[in-house]
Amino acid sequence: MNALKNLSVIRKLVQIATFSFFVYGGLVTGYYLEDKISRSLPALSCAYDHQGSDYCTLIPIQHQMHHRLGTALADGGNLLMGVMPTLITLGIFLVLFMLLSKAFCGWICPLGTFQEFMHMLGQKLGLQRRESLEHTTVKKVRPVKWFVLVLLVFGFPVLAGMGMVNHDLGNPFCNICPSRILTTLAVGDTTQLHVDTASTTTIVLSLLAVFLFGLMTALALTLRQPFCRVCPMLALHAVFRKLGLLRLVKNATPRCEKCGICADACPMDIKEIHTDMQRHNVTFEDCTLCGRCVEFCPDKDVLQLKYTKFPVFSADPQYFKARKQAQKDWEQSNMKNLLGNGRKPAEGKAG
Repeated sequence: MNALKNLSVIRKLVQIATFSFFVYGGLVTGYYLEDKISRSLPALSCAYDHQGSDYCTLIPIQHQMHHRLGTALADGGNLLMGVMPTLITLGIFLVLFMLLSKAFCGWICPLGTFQEFMHMLGQKLGLQRRESLEHTTVKKVRPVKWFVLVLLVFGFPVLAGMGMVNHDLGNPFCNICPSRILTTLAVGDTTQLHVDTASTTTIVLSLLAVFLFGLMTALALTLRQPFCRVCPMLALHAVFRKLGLLRLVKNATPRCEKCGICADACPMDIKEIHTDMQRHNVTFEDCTLCGRCVEFCPDKDVLQLKYTKFPVFSADPQYFKARKQAQKDWEQSNMKNLLGNGRKPAEGKAG
């Protein structure tokens, strides 16, 4: 099929462009605009990358919890003044989030882009991939992102500000976030890939950071979006997902019960896209609005990406046939098959 009509190809081009902007954009915008445009980006773009053009909202939230709210609670200060900076940060975040909704994950996040390209590399190397996790495993993993958001982004920073835990826990998520290592390495800065021996807490956090980055990179070669499944930004998106102007909608038909191709295509293993026959808005909490389920839906307009009430991209039988063939061609063009040693991929799977 024509690459410019392939939604996945278009998305990859957008991902490359936004990765370049949010990792290297400060080289163009200059330091003062680089520091920073909003400081409330709904994606994991790291402030430790000093060439980046913006950084994610989780960084200021942790600092505000630590130095403003936590301190106010400890000293008996004005709680409104303690929480006001966070309310402003979340307000700007919400304005940005409303514009593109959860597509910040599926189209813009540098860490999400890295994981997708690592998975493409694994496919080209002919590695044995696990396209989907068991639904029971998915259900067990889903709560993790909420624990990370509550404990590492809000909980420990507040407790650190109150003096109840070590101040090294003032920004614990940043200290273990794989994006911190990825984006700094991408600009040639190796200072974040180290073990911080300042205290026991920093030793543990820095070791965990290196471990998580290595684990995520290795898993991404064979498993789709491993870190995205536990990312606190995804949880924060889920809180506001009904306010986003871009959404995934479903006009269910009886054929949906017998199909399930959309669920196979979903990189986040959201089986409810297939099984839920009642909801019209199926932008589930783990959805990143990547649009793959719409691409691989064989029935006219059953699944759609809509911006407010206007369809942006809709399921279409002709597109489905061309996209399915393009996927088959893509999967067959790996190192094992080119060398004549690979097994023929199973047809009909949306990898």
